[in-house]
Amino acid sequence: MKKLLDLITEEVVRAFEACDYKGEYGKVTLSNRPDLCEYQCNGCLAAAKEYHCAPIQIADKVVEKLGKSSVFAEALAVRPGFINLKVSNAYVQEYLRKMTEDERLGCDKTENPRTIIIDYGGPNVAKPLHVGHLRSAIIGESVKRLGRFVGHKVIGDIHLGDWGLQMGLIITELKQRKPELPYFDESYTGDYPTEAPFTISELEEIYPTASARSKEDESYKEEAMEATYLVQHGHRGYRAILRHILDVSVADLKKNYANLKVEFDLWKGESDAQPYIPELVAMLKGKGYAYESEGALVVDVEEDGDTKEVPPCMILKSDGASLYTTTDLATIVDRMKLYHPDEIIYVVDKRQEMHFVQVFRCARKTGLVESETELKFLGFGTMNGRDGKPFKTREGGVMRLENLIADINQEMYGKIVGNSEIGEEEAKETARIVGLSAIKYGDLSNQASKDYVFDVDRFTSFEGNTGPYILYTIVRIKSILNKYQALGKDPASCVIGKPRNETQKVLMLLLARFNGAVWNAFEEVAPHKICAYIYELANAFNKFYHETKILGEEDEGIRDNLVAVLMLTKKVLETCIDILGFEAPERM
Repeated sequence: MKKLLDLITEEVVRAFEACDYKGEYGKVTLSNRPDLCEYQCNGCLAAAKEYHCAPIQIADKVVEKLGKSSVFAEALAVRPGFINLKVSNAYVQEYLRKMTEDERLGCDKTENPRTIIIDYGGPNVAKPLHVGHLRSAIIGESVKRLGRFVGHKVIGDIHLGDWGLQMGLIITELKQRKPELPYFDESYTGDYPTEAPFTISELEEIYPTASARSKEDESYKEEAMEATYLVQHGHRGYRAILRHILDVSVADLKKNYANLKVEFDLWKGESDAQPYIPELVAMLKGKGYAYESEGALVVDVEEDGDTKEVPPCMILKSDGASLYTTTDLATIVDRMKLYHPDEIIYVVDKRQEMHFVQVFRCARKTGLVESETELKFLGFGTMNGRDGKPFKTREGGVMRLENLIADINQEMYGKIVGNSEIGEEEAKETARIVGLSAIKYGDLSNQASKDYVFDVDRFTSFEGNTGPYILYTIVRIKSILNKYQALGKDPASCVIGKPRNETQKVLMLLLARFNGAVWNAFEEVAPHKICAYIYELANAFNKFYHETKILGEEDEGIRDNLVAVLMLTKKVLETCIDILGFEAPERM
């Protein structure tokens, strides 16, 4: 189903062409003066230069043609040469009726589906999730859902940090605590235990203890580095411990991400890229891309036109150890081999931009990706406290993500219990649902690249540009529809009528913009545009609700027409919040 704006533009283009002007001047945009008109065309100003006449002369001719169109209720030429447009009520009604008949609400899927991998999440194993992991998870999940909604095959990969010194530290600490375990017996040839020798709580305590000790005890650090070397080079017992670390960590991560309604298709990590590294290094050397610089192996990625220095991409350190760049390049090899993506999107802290400039350029220069494969960096800003600094606990430490969620849920629980008659269990479940909307919408309503302040009081408010406000609007609609059903009526059988006043028309025109809002958000990889759209829609609905008798309308036909608008508003809002990654409760 075509976007309403495109249909309106086509009509104006035809009018320009009928007046012997180029159709390109007929582009229509949303009005920047909604008090004067709904849409506008400014093309006459540019056309006047080509046709050597006053813009208003062109506008007058085009408007005369538009006067015969059923699309518009009003088309006015305004000096110096603007065309102000108002869509006819009948045209809006017909467009929305077609939306209601379409299970996708008029938002067509792409005709050219692509395979897109989204790299988001990125936690380290053996460590609890903290607030620093929040933005990648929330933004990545919404981008994944947005891509799938418009018809692409989107694969989400968590890209675990499961390699490097942290593994050696855990193994070394475990060996000191439990030297009797078979993993440390070099003569052991049997099968290793299937059950891990630690719980997730013990694992989360082992790593920081080992890390702190390695900074004070040089021999301990050397032992951990030796363990890291051994696990990376296939030590049988240490590889078994690594598998335990992954199993225990992933099980806990899945539980915590589920609380955020975040799901990954791939649970791969840096360790999965390791088998590709030897061949990758050999290729880079063999084809002359890589050379030694101060003992390290590097690839030049600087390009003509760079306005700032882009350092060489380091492949191996002077001691032969690999780096994040090596792992990321090897991961690209893995992804191209197994999934042949048309595009890879990295949802990562924007402070890592230079790293990904180096990786992307190196991948292209060395042929690791096909020329048409897109590599995209979606860098996000920091989540800050009210003091403008990265969000911390009251004690000044990094806040665990599960504690943040619990605090938000408790805040919502207090508000829900204080404002409704629902029971305790329902209140807790409702608080969980609304709390998640507060967290996700609070994050996603900001442009990803910008830093933002995580303000608990504002994000959990039922008023203003917040998740709870959007959900409250949906619940309000559900309540009206439930009352309508209690009258023995079926909301699904209602059909949309012509708007009866300006408030209703504003709402209906906003509903008609749904497909455009979704596609615009996808094309710009900008979930915040979905938030902006539904906030505007919720405001328009609530204004309509306060100014309109709905169930109190005496004319049954008009009442049914109004209920149909409610049904469509609910579907559009619910579809949008599902794209953003949360849902609405039945009541609040």
